Amino acid sequence: MEGIPSKRAHILLVDSEAPQAEHFRSLLSSTGHEVTVASSGSEAMEKISSRAFDILLLDLAMPRMPGLEVLRELAGRGTPVRTIVLTAVIDRREIVKALQLGAWGVVMKQSAADLLYKSVRSVMAGQCWVGRYSVSDLVQALRQSGPASPEDAGRGAFRLTPREREILSLVVIGYTNREIAEKFSLSGDTVKHHLSNIFDKVGASNRVELTLFAVHHGLLN
Repeated sequence: MEGIPSKRAHILLVDSEAPQAEHFRSLLSSTGHEVTVASSGSEAMEKISSRAFDILLLDLAMPRMPGLEVLRELAGRGTPVRTIVLTAVIDRREIVKALQLGAWGVVMKQSAADLLYKSVRSVMAGQCWVGRYSVSDLVQALRQSGPASPEDAGRGAFRLTPREREILSLVVIGYTNREIAEKFSLSGDTVKHHLSNIFDKVGASNRVELTLFAVHHGLLN
């Protein structure tokens, strides 16, 4: 995934609650980002059609055109914007669906300002941001949300070796590099080498992204 410039971002903030939208707009503008505000999903789609944005901060709970519908339409269009969903309520299935539809991150609306800044920086740098949720919770929800599609399933497609698949399985359940090394009697450098190969082969850039990819594509079956 290609990186986006790391300092100034063009952000589209979509929130039906005007006070909340103004709060987020003020926070992000104070750090030098250019922020455009939309109050509905349909307005957001109009703005996206007329100009390019780096980041879409998208409220999931909006009337008429909820955030998930916006994500579906963006996925259908192939719009190259990186979406961070905003939510006030923890709903793992909804969040997992947003990630499957292409969202890059999840931020609770009540999060401190520094977490909002960090989420934008991380997504701008090409990294997923799911700071509030554990990897194991996401794996469980992804597995419950339905099997991978037949064309995605199958380990051979990504050329993972048997050892790489073993290491991937441990990464998914939360093992550290040191714990993986101890389990397989490997050196730390060898584990790092295997992980580097795994990340390269599947195109993931961090452990959360790797976990989501592995479960979604049936690499752990």
